[in-house]
Amino acid sequence: MDLLLAVPWIAWSVLLPLVAAALAFAAGRLAVAIGLVTAILVTAGIAVLALQVASGGPQVQHVGGWLAPLGITLRADGLATLMLALTAVVGFAVTVYAAGYFASATARGRHFWPLWLFLWAALNALFLSADVFNVYVTLELLGLSAVALAALTGTPAALAAAMRYLLVSLLGSLAYLLGVALLYASFATLDMVELGQRTAPALPVWLALAAMTAGLLLKTALFPLHFWLPPAHANAPAPVSALLSALVVKASFYLLLRLWFQVFPEALTPALLQVVGALGAAAVLWGSLLALRQARLKLLVAYSTVAQLGYLFLAFPMIAATGGLAWSGTVYFALSHGVAKAAMFLAAGTMMHVAGHDRIAELRDVAPRLRMGMLSFALAGISLVGLPPSGGFIAKWLLLKAALSSGQWWWAVILLLGGLLAAGYVFRITAYAFVTGATRQAVPGVARMEWSAISLALIATLLGLLAFLPLEFLDAAGPDVEVLALRGAR
Repeated sequence: MDLLLAVPWIAWSVLLPLVAAALAFAAGRLAVAIGLVTAILVTAGIAVLALQVASGGPQVQHVGGWLAPLGITLRADGLATLMLALTAVVGFAVTVYAAGYFASATARGRHFWPLWLFLWAALNALFLSADVFNVYVTLELLGLSAVALAALTGTPAALAAAMRYLLVSLLGSLAYLLGVALLYASFATLDMVELGQRTAPALPVWLALAAMTAGLLLKTALFPLHFWLPPAHANAPAPVSALLSALVVKASFYLLLRLWFQVFPEALTPALLQVVGALGAAAVLWGSLLALRQARLKLLVAYSTVAQLGYLFLAFPMIAATGGLAWSGTVYFALSHGVAKAAMFLAAGTMMHVAGHDRIAELRDVAPRLRMGMLSFALAGISLVGLPPSGGFIAKWLLLKAALSSGQWWWAVILLLGGLLAAGYVFRITAYAFVTGATRQAVPGVARMEWSAISLALIATLLGLLAFLPLEFLDAAGPDVEVLALRGAR
């Protein structure tokens, strides 16, 4: 164990999937085995990294021995490690699911594996990057691989959605890079910690904040910039939809959280925070209403993502007012939503795989044959609604307490309304679980797919029962949110 703890797992969490992506590209039929082995190794490595962080505090590695501001620094604190853990859990389940989903040796299956492993490497590198320019590099790598995965089916609808996604991704990255240039011109450093110590309210700082925020909001698909997300997620293969909704949009949100409360805390104002909260509230209500109106299952789940992302931004004004309470609720919501939404997309993909379509009105013929798939969808829905004992309940409970303790009761109203609307669109699907009649038919790969979805749904439930573990880990090894949040927005 001591030998394992001595290994610099920060670098290996990026190198392993990156090397595996190249091998999967060249290996052809062995790509599935490479993907499964890589998922096991990366997940185990991140588990050891979490032990390193828990026992020794944040882990830092200077690539090539060069220190900031010249070198590339990787840093794993509590927040970054939890996001790595989320990526590993979802990534492992999606890898197992994809082995069944792409059971036939089609071009889609062969292309999925190197693209997915490349995306995994980009996600891990993004969560660990400690300077704003390296974040830009990882954003570009992440965006290109995500767009290619979104276009994997090759249908006209998927290609059109992927092209829109590509243009949005490039525009968002360009806006972010403009902010990076303004920061470097003003402070001659790109390290996040150093920038957080030097930034002060001034025109270049506000311009950089505006440019970087606009670019990342576009990538996160916050209302009203969500126009690209539903078609891209709904027309992609089910494993890809799960990755996009559970992980990829979380990456840009993670960066916004870092930038606002670590790099730009002195530039924040209460009015600005309330505007972001209002956009989050609009996303919760608008996304939920559109989800209720959808005729296709994957579009329903995609618009649910638009709504659920709103909760994350709803918390911004509460973080500035209460610090740790809202911070913990926000991070926990990101974790529980990531697991539950991946489970929901995988369950929806299994239904579509069996039925050959995802029309909600015709699920009556499929539901009796997919009891475990319906159970997965229901358990994931419980977390999205925020019912006990799920992780979503813990997250919303913390946010409700933050809203009321800070005197911002209007956010509590949005939280409750959003939960009621989520219950409406979840029940539209789970009601089919009570249909009887059709008998189960054997479909190749479905058992493996169903077990992947139910595993994630059960984890979403366990997050409610074992909430103290990640919350204590975040308090012990996370960034000093009491200082970062409360010194801003005065």
